[in-house]
Amino acid sequence: MPVQKYGVATNSFWNNWFAQVQLSGASFYSDHSNVSSGLFKDFRTNLGASVALGKWFTPGLGLRTKFNGFWGRSVYTEDKAQNAMKYWTLQEQALFNLSNMFYGYSDTRVWNFIPYVGAGVARNMSYNTYAMGVTLGVMNQWRLSTRVALNLDLSWGIYEPDFDGGGFVGGKGLRTKDQIVNLEIGLNYKLGKKGFNQVPDVDALRALSQSQIDALNAQLADEQAENNRLRALLANQKPAEKEVVTVTEVVAAPVSVFFNIGQAKIASRKDLQNVNELVAMAKVRGSKVVVTGYADSQTGSAAYNQQLSQRRADAVADEIEKMGISRDRMEVVAAGGVDALSPMAYNRRVTVELK
Repeated sequence: MPVQKYGVATNSFWNNWFAQVQLSGASFYSDHSNVSSGLFKDFRTNLGASVALGKWFTPGLGLRTKFNGFWGRSVYTEDKAQNAMKYWTLQEQALFNLSNMFYGYSDTRVWNFIPYVGAGVARNMSYNTYAMGVTLGVMNQWRLSTRVALNLDLSWGIYEPDFDGGGFVGGKGLRTKDQIVNLEIGLNYKLGKKGFNQVPDVDALRALSQSQIDALNAQLADEQAENNRLRALLANQKPAEKEVVTVTEVVAAPVSVFFNIGQAKIASRKDLQNVNELVAMAKVRGSKVVVTGYADSQTGSAAYNQQLSQRRADAVADEIEKMGISRDRMEVVAAGGVDALSPMAYNRRVTVELK
């Protein structure tokens, strides 16, 4: 089923961290002329391991610090034992989740395709040398549970000539391009708070209540026209004459103010324009204002949603008070978690109506 695209809120620094542990198989090669080709020759290959710690800053962009290595090959002969060396690499890598970028963010997607690029330092412990290098790679990630995923990671790296000790082997002074092809398999574990919160589509929410807004505007226009008629009638009335005028009561439609998930801060100040119009009517009519807060019933416990709906109602009541309606003319109600509207995000709101 296609994933619906939507905006997400920027996460805090402590959200969406992950840790990785992987087993790697590496093939080492360079441009030594006295060594035969063949990527999987036994004198080129060795096992190793890697660990990484990273964070997703957006659904499509992340960084990880990766430590890799332990056992490698210098590849200056075809003698497997003679080529053996110990090494490590440490890199900072930028990750690009193309699945989220092109198909929309989903925390439940089974497979994610994640290319990356990195740069860092390598140390050959057997020859006591250091070298700088860069890496290009692709990480395939399969979701196993809400926090655990399986990684299959293929990368290619190129390093300065000192990486495999080639410049010091047998005093020959060989200078080569040292390269590694890595195939890794392992686990990814999400740390702490995970996922990205959806930002309410304010345009969609406003469209949902557009009928209410249109009805309110029509009622305001009718009431203004009626007031003008009455003023004209009174102005033309003779002092001796008395006319009984019947004013039809106009019922104002409620308006909505929307919130992000788990938040009591108003998502869009544009919603307060509609509230301001309703408050203007309340001032003319001397009406009481009823402010009712809601949360969505699918997020959080009943007790938490009750408290959250109260904070949302109080936040809107504070704005109404700034518009000139005192608290003693307001009725502030916390309705808790509900599922009256679909999609569920539309239930994260406060309604304002006249009483």
